[in-house]
Amino acid sequence: MTATTGGTRAAPPAGTRRVRRRTTLVPWGAGAALVLAMLGGIWVGALPLPPGAVVATLADRALGPLGVEVPGGLEGTGAAVLLQLRLPRVVLAALVGAGLAIAGAAYQGVFRNPLADPYLLGAAAGAGLGATLVIAYAPGTSLGPVGVVPLAAFAGALVGVGSALALGTAAGGSHSATLLLAGVAVASFLAAAQTLVQQQNTDDLREVYGWLLGQLGRAQWSDVVLVLPYLGTACVVLLLCGRALDVLAVGDDEARSLGVHPGRLRLLVIVAASLATASAVAVSGLIGFVGLVVPHIARRLVGGSHARVLPVALLTGGAFLVLADLVARVVLAPAELPIGVVTAFVGAPFFAGLLWTGARRR
Repeated sequence: MTATTGGTRAAPPAGTRRVRRRTTLVPWGAGAALVLAMLGGIWVGALPLPPGAVVATLADRALGPLGVEVPGGLEGTGAAVLLQLRLPRVVLAALVGAGLAIAGAAYQGVFRNPLADPYLLGAAAGAGLGATLVIAYAPGTSLGPVGVVPLAAFAGALVGVGSALALGTAAGGSHSATLLLAGVAVASFLAAAQTLVQQQNTDDLREVYGWLLGQLGRAQWSDVVLVLPYLGTACVVLLLCGRALDVLAVGDDEARSLGVHPGRLRLLVIVAASLATASAVAVSGLIGFVGLVVPHIARRLVGGSHARVLPVALLTGGAFLVLADLVARVVLAPAELPIGVVTAFVGAPFFAGLLWTGARRR
């Protein structure tokens, strides 16, 4: 109860005001960081683009349908590089990073495990097997503007997660430990199948490993169109489940007393996070550490409430992967580094630092 003096409500402590101010400002700061990262990803590259001309071109394209013309935009090669190469790549990196980060935060919340990541239930192994099968047995095949590799990876990821959920449900319901063990079993089986296919098609190993290390160099608008409906739906569902996850964190019995069905909520969150993961890996390959590290950053910024962690993780994950892709493009230019290598170089030391700091506190 808030103390009052003479009928006047007492002001909250200064520490509480600072926490409230920080949790309010952090999402805006994360959004600003995402916008700046995307602008940097557009401006910087093998062909530097003038910032003012880029902004003018984007404004002209956005306001053109309204009959407003913005002068000073890019023309010819510069416009083609911006609109057909760099912009779809930056947009896709932001979508993939956001999807992996919010999926990782959701998995860590629903399994109550800070080491959970988006590939926990066999999504990575399923996507890898699907992509490997297409690369080995149907190279160069396309389905309209969309290549078959993304579709096969998407289907493989869904099959992997679906198999883990089916096995876990049959073995012991929706308990976290059972689902985790089922995910390990399914992932091991699918990884073994992928290795078998690779050994029988050694000529395709280079392309397979290139996909497994993550790649955004071939990003097109068709990839954005392919991933956006599924990824957008999954992210909206997870954001709406934030407060329910906070209730679930206090325990299943307490959650039931507050009107939350733990089993249904856990299944909904797992399905939505798995859909986000499958959508992301379908167009980017396997990019590690985004869904593992970014949620920890979000919790350090806004605390442990999932209602605040999920949106901050989404924005921060998008900014992180856009910057990682920028580094991958320029660090060895004109060659390009696999983006998964960049995220591992950044994420592994950062996560090791988190573990060391946690051990010091204990």
